[in-house]
Order: sequence, then C-alpha cells, then structure tokens
Amino acid sequence: MDEALKLLRTIQVTLLGSVALYAVVGEVLGPSRGSANPTVNYVFTMIGVALVGIILVVRKTLVLRSAAALAEQPDGLTLNHWKTGYIATYALCEALALFGLILRFLGFNLQQSLPFYIGGFVLLFFFGPRAPSRQSI
Repeated sequence: MDEALKLLRTIQVTLLGSVALYAVVGEVLGPSRGSANPTVNYVFTMIGVALVGIILVVRKTLVLRSAAALAEQPDGLTLNHWKTGYIATYALCEALALFGLILRFLGFNLQQSLPFYIGGFVLLFFFGPRAPSRQSI
C-alpha cells in the first residue's frame, strides 16, 4: 500500500508540474495574436464541463468503492482498481489542462485558456491519494 501511495503521489506531483509547464509553453510558444473562432471556445468549455463530470464519476465508481473494499479486506485486485481509478482521474484532469494549451495554440489569449489550466491544476491537487481507512467509509 505504501508503495502504491508513493507512486500515486509521484504521478500527481509530476502532473501538477506539467500543468504549470503548459501555461508557460502556451505563453512562450503560442501565437501572440490570432483570430480565434469563439465557437471553438464554447465547444471546449462544454467538453471541459463534461470532463469534470466524468472525473467525478470515475472517482466515485473506481476510487471510492475500491477504497472502501481495501479498508475492509485488502487484496491485490482491489489495490489495482484503486490505483487505476486514481491514474484515470489524473489523466482526465491533465486532459482538462491540455484544453487550455490547445486553445492557446489556436489563437486564444491567456484569459481564455486560464480556466482550463486552473481547473486541471486544482482538481489534480485536491484529488490527492489517500490511504483507505475505516474512518473514511
């Protein structure tokens, strides 16, 4: 369990750093001016909202159920489901942040990309791995 927590924390910190890197890369390499179609921003926003919903569902179905089962009786399969749930959650949070970088390269400004960076970062930060315990059930 301790090795799994260490692995998940390492992944989390690495992905948090990559979100910050996306913002820097978007500012340095992104177009300084562009004629961006506002419809694209609306589409990405709708997909982003749906992605947050998917993150919450994945967390509830994989992470929380597996954590409850691990607290009762630990086994390898349940531990793998628990780790997979966290990794899937982190990948979806990272995808949300990537939307900000994509928008930046499509010609949108930082103010339009920033909600995606912040959303991905905050979700990654707050969904940190926690060891399953009987008190959390």
